[in-house]
Amino acid sequence: MATLSTNIQYLKGVGEKRAQLYGKLGIACIGDLLEYYPRDYIDFSHPSSIAAAPFDKPCAIRAKVVSKSPEQRIRKGLSLFKVLVTDEQNDMLVTFFNAKYAVSSLKEEEIYLFYGKAAGRFNRREMASPLVFPNDPNLAFSPIYPLTEGLSSKMIAANVQQALSVTDGLERDPLPAVLRENHRLCSRKSALQNIHFPTDETALLGARRRLMFEELFYLNLALGQVKRATQKESAAPMKPVSMDTFYSLFSFTLTGAQQRAIGDCLADFCRSTPMNRLLQGDVGSGKTMVAAACAYFAAQNGYQTAMMAPTEILAFQHYQTWSKLFQNTDISVGFLSGSLSAAAKRQVKEQLAAGQIQIIVGTHALLQDSVSFCQLGLVVTDEQHRFGVSQRMALTQKAQAGQFPHVLVMSATPIPRTLAFIIYGDLDLSILDEMPQGRRPVKTYLIDPPKRERAYGFIRKHLDMGEQAYIVCPLVEQGENSPEGLESAVEEAKYLAQKVFSGYAVGILHGRMKATEKEQVMADFQSGRIHLLVATTVIEVGVDVPNATVMMIQNAERFGLSQLHQLRGRVGRGKTESFCILVSKRTDSPRLQAICKTNDGFRVAEEDLKLRGPGDFFGLRQHGLPAMKLAGLLDDMALVEQTRSAALTILQSDPELSLPEHSELKKRTGQMLTTAGA
Repeated sequence: MATLSTNIQYLKGVGEKRAQLYGKLGIACIGDLLEYYPRDYIDFSHPSSIAAAPFDKPCAIRAKVVSKSPEQRIRKGLSLFKVLVTDEQNDMLVTFFNAKYAVSSLKEEEIYLFYGKAAGRFNRREMASPLVFPNDPNLAFSPIYPLTEGLSSKMIAANVQQALSVTDGLERDPLPAVLRENHRLCSRKSALQNIHFPTDETALLGARRRLMFEELFYLNLALGQVKRATQKESAAPMKPVSMDTFYSLFSFTLTGAQQRAIGDCLADFCRSTPMNRLLQGDVGSGKTMVAAACAYFAAQNGYQTAMMAPTEILAFQHYQTWSKLFQNTDISVGFLSGSLSAAAKRQVKEQLAAGQIQIIVGTHALLQDSVSFCQLGLVVTDEQHRFGVSQRMALTQKAQAGQFPHVLVMSATPIPRTLAFIIYGDLDLSILDEMPQGRRPVKTYLIDPPKRERAYGFIRKHLDMGEQAYIVCPLVEQGENSPEGLESAVEEAKYLAQKVFSGYAVGILHGRMKATEKEQVMADFQSGRIHLLVATTVIEVGVDVPNATVMMIQNAERFGLSQLHQLRGRVGRGKTESFCILVSKRTDSPRLQAICKTNDGFRVAEEDLKLRGPGDFFGLRQHGLPAMKLAGLLDDMALVEQTRSAALTILQSDPELSLPEHSELKKRTGQMLTTAGA
């Protein structure tokens, strides 16, 4: 008998060549194959009659072969075969191309299942190149797998069928019996059998639910263990200090949500275990000021803060904001990025190590081995979905031995609270659900390309009023393989500067520019020397120019909803009414229409998840965690809650997963944490 770890070549018909094809799909052993789930199924449970076959989608038809015409050679390399079939009520002509072997295996007067799209007229139906299956009364669903060239779904199904029959140990279920009973889950063996070869729809739903539960349960266990490991660390000890001086730095009052979040963080600072908190808020909700309060508190306790941002533009902007905020205090703010000169880097690192810099803002450059701290007490990461768990952990390890720094993770990508608990399961959660006073919702319009000239006129009107604008393009510049009809920033900036906005200062910003060039462009835009900025999504996060009131997004269909919302958040940052104009040929798109109806980032995110799925919207791999094979995180939020509760219950009773009945759970979560680098 084989085991789950047995090489895939153990299976009959899997030689070296097919094993290489399986390798392209990430399948190396039998366990990988059994967890390579179908993406869809052919439903044979309710075959259609020939007359009732739909014209617009594939269907299964049970029919008897009446006759086969001789091979017809159309041209060199192309042969055509015609087969007449009947369901005893109506006839259908089935056409095959270059399928001599398949047609020769069909026997006249025998019944088969033909799966394909029926065409023709109601009195003369036809089907071209169908899949053909034997007339098995027990065949309800046939699996369809994601493929690579050289492998068919039939081949994979045959290998899976064999694997299910020859693999030892499938009866041993990794989930404890009590858990399965409490949540009414079928056995793992039954789930594997019915996810590949369901006997009916009920069996398929039961198999999916069991395997989705398992995926989410392991993920919650793994994140729970990461959180518990952090809670065993000793935190950088801090004591309560007055925040009156900090609040006096502002000419406005922080929102209630900001004050609550600051209260959460300061309470965490004074505990013996380190803070691990997610600060989640919509664009413009004021996360940076909450982080500044935390940095101030840490500095008053004699500790340094490291703030890491994903892009140099965003990091430099945070540096400018905090330098200005703390300019009349004794708190020194430094900046570190890869684009600084060697001498400048050396000076910053020396001052940081000597404790002369209390707050350091930077990019991934902060992770370098040569960066050391005098007394690191707080780590802040902005736009956390751009960083993996391992990167966050790498920065925390720069603290003094025996003292684990407090961690504040900021995200401007709103996601439903339950989903946040899954993606950030190792963190506590604070949500900024209020906008600062004076912020007005951005009016969003969807237009087709012929109306673009009118929109340019609208932008000119606002530039003439002394305001500024963005035009966002999906491409940096046109290349040989660029899809036709897509706007590029380089060509667009040139055209607009020469033709449409010739009397205005037009600037360009994209990711291929040198860091110093990008900084200069942003400085010119912030100062008003540039009136219109043509850019790519490099401006998606953090760019703050209150005088920018209009944004036009070209080829809006090329962006995700949440990305469009992030881009839109670059306008409406002042007190003047602001506008976002989406340009697309697809004005009937539900996605684009959805974003025109709301400025609420949480509603936008939920729509994005529903329309595109969590894999596209917020892939778990971005966090250093494995991608889900089945679990659509919004498909069944009740299941998400159940798995989280079940994982917490087990970790409370057996935090080390040391009981014999939890040995497989320990093994699985260990593998997941190793993969994540956590």
